[in-house]
Amino acid sequence: MGCCTGRCTLIFLCTLQLLAALERQVFDFLGYQWAPILANFLHIIIVILGLFGTIQYRPRYIVVYAIWTAIWVTWNIFIICFYLEVGGLSKDSELLTFNISRHQSWWSENGPGCVRKEASMSGIKGLDSHSYVSVIGCALEYRYIEVMHSSFQILIALVGFVYACYVVSVFTEEEDSCLRK
Repeated sequence: MGCCTGRCTLIFLCTLQLLAALERQVFDFLGYQWAPILANFLHIIIVILGLFGTIQYRPRYIVVYAIWTAIWVTWNIFIICFYLEVGGLSKDSELLTFNISRHQSWWSENGPGCVRKEASMSGIKGLDSHSYVSVIGCALEYRYIEVMHSSFQILIALVGFVYACYVVSVFTEEEDSCLRK
């Protein structure tokens, strides 16, 4: 196989997916978004499995990767619906943190152009006092940043799915032609 084959393209796509997932994982950790952290972790493992399957000519691993990309697309559509408040979803709910904390996306306070102002709660003193945080001047709302992240993940996953199906078909054709000889 030459270097411009579907196999090389799938290796590139898996590598790109790994980088995008690792970037997303970092920001989800910073925002204590536990559901996305678990989903990203599983995604990283299965993309590594797909990458391994592509490099080692293991079609079964690539099939697992292809099935996962369909699930991954569904998850990212849910994230888009969550942040755009489609249906009964609310971006202010604690759904992504498993109701453990009141944290939100890291981008909600640290987005491009955002100025974060803290005001201490009156009447509460000590180390455990919480501050009210207001954010102003954001060039782009955090929910749109999250939507862009998910949209990019969907795009890569869909192209990865197509190439995974192609590579599996090429691998099985090669196996069949070797068996016929």
